[in-house]
Amino acid sequence: MQPHAPNELEIYRHRFSDSEIEVREAVWKILCSDFLQAFVSETDTVIDVGAGDGLFIRNIHAGRRIAVDVAAHAQLHGTSNVEVHLLPATDLASSFRNQADVIFMSNFLEHLPDKRAVLSVLEQCRFCLKPAGRLLVLQPNIRYVGAAYWDYIDHHVALTERSLVEALELNGFEVKRLIRRFLPYTVKSRVGRLTNLLRPALLIRAYLKLPFLWRVFGGQTFVEAQRADTTGQHERITSEGNFG
Repeated sequence: MQPHAPNELEIYRHRFSDSEIEVREAVWKILCSDFLQAFVSETDTVIDVGAGDGLFIRNIHAGRRIAVDVAAHAQLHGTSNVEVHLLPATDLASSFRNQADVIFMSNFLEHLPDKRAVLSVLEQCRFCLKPAGRLLVLQPNIRYVGAAYWDYIDHHVALTERSLVEALELNGFEVKRLIRRFLPYTVKSRVGRLTNLLRPALLIRAYLKLPFLWRVFGGQTFVEAQRADTTGQHERITSEGNFG
């Protein structure tokens, strides 16, 4: 008998306890309403790449919401007004070329098999964005996470903020906002465990309002990048903890 290879959903069910799943749900509701919604208009077409259980796409307000994954998690099924497409990220443009105002990906690129695949996915994202469309990336940063980056069996590619920015620029993006240290690494990190014990909505709201904490506890990098204007160069802007 051939050994059974766990799928993505089985890995996540093993990785997170029921209480941690509840905390993730609560955290993402606040993260979307208090931070990420500022990057998304309610009339935008938004694609969530590697949507998984839909923590972002279920909680963001947009005109058209699209979840893309090779194996959509059960929690996403039946969610109203979210299109679910079972599609590899390396083939996005076959379905969504020039359709998206915003593309979002969270904790996704590290799961790709190699850095060539990272470049391919970013290229596909550029093809799918409208002119001046934006790509939002939330990504664990091995510079700040260290060896804990490899604590998960499905992590294959290590990225820092510099390698992520380089990959974006090579694929025709201009980085408009870079927060090198933003969210804690996982719900299993120090802040994550504290969130499990306290009221997660209150704690994450407080954390988002206190950027000095990001520089202490942040293990993930946030990048806002814009599809480059082929008719001219935009001024590159980077900032730490700037919502504007």
